[in-house]
Amino acid sequence: MIVAFSVTPLGVGEDVGEYVADAVRVVRESGLPNRTDAMFTSVEGEWDEVMDVVKRAVAAVEARAPRVSVVLKADIRPGVTDGLTSKVETVERHLAG
Repeated sequence: MIVAFSVTPLGVGEDVGEYVADAVRVVRESGLPNRTDAMFTSVEGEWDEVMDVVKRAVAAVEARAPRVSVVLKADIRPGVTDGLTSKVETVERHLAG
C-alpha cells in the first residue's frame, strides 16, 4: 500500500517547516520507501507498518504543537511493490509517447 499524508501543526504560526521536518524525519528513519514533495509525504509498505509510521510522524509534531491536522490518502493494492516508482514511470512513459 501507498499512503500519502500531510501533517500540519496548528497554533504555532505560519512558519511550520521545522515541525513538518520532524514528521518527515520519522518517515525517513523508518526505512520504508518514501518520497516527500511540497504537499505530501508518501510512504509504501504493509498496512500495519505504514500506519505505525504515520502515527509516529503525527506524534512527533503533536509533541511540539497544541493541535495537529492530518490529511491522508491510501492506495491499497495487495501484491504490488515499488508502486512509488512504477506509478510515476507509467505516467512518464505515456507523456513521452
